[in-house]
Amino acid sequence: MAKRLTLISAFLLILVIFPVIALNAQISLDLESGLVTTGYNDVRIPGNQGTLFSLNEDLEANSKIFYRIRVNYEAGERHTFSLLYAPLTILSDGRPDEDISFAGELFPANSDIDATYKFNSYRLTYRYKVIQKPKLNFGIGFTAKIRDASIALTSGDVSGKKVNVGFVPIINFRLLWRPAEKFGILLDGDALAAPQGRAEDVLVAATYRLSDRLGLKAGYRILEGGADNDEVYTFSLFHYASVGFLIYL
Repeated sequence: MAKRLTLISAFLLILVIFPVIALNAQISLDLESGLVTTGYNDVRIPGNQGTLFSLNEDLEANSKIFYRIRVNYEAGERHTFSLLYAPLTILSDGRPDEDISFAGELFPANSDIDATYKFNSYRLTYRYKVIQKPKLNFGIGFTAKIRDASIALTSGDVSGKKVNVGFVPIINFRLLWRPAEKFGILLDGDALAAPQGRAEDVLVAATYRLSDRLGLKAGYRILEGGADNDEVYTFSLFHYASVGFLIYL
């Protein structure tokens, strides 16, 4: 909670400071929703002792409607700050045919198991526009991400849970090509790989400017990544069918 409040406070400080620097600053609201499905979701907890199993194959993961909210603050022509809230909770259930050792608990084979996978993301991003042309814009920057993650299994009176809250630095990028005045192709995301793990959250979408204050986007988003250490092994892939609106305030 403290890290989440720190991230929000930093963004509010930016909103206070930068109007003095950038007289032509603009605020916009990016709303995104659609359907998210699981590609794979492999788990072993603890990472060096637990049972490796899949929340999507040994259990059955449910698809669900998602939403994401981003506030953008464009200071001048080249500087963009944004704050993103991207919650994600996937429920799984099933009767695995093998015992599962998870978070210090044993879940016997052929018992009914309910699983909850949560991966909420809070991100503060700064991006600098390197290329600014009528038909092509490209920017690159840095994202400070706080992950609020947990995996929980329940079977009758037996339950186990692993919670992981932490900070992750990621590279941010955005490429927009406009072959026509109102129509564009967007590649936008955060991604980084390191020995401790990796994370990718990338959107490919078509965009259309409906008016001076309203834009539309529709496309495909991929969320992938994980970590492998003594404490936790988890790698997951999610597919998003996404639609959204960009509202200029």
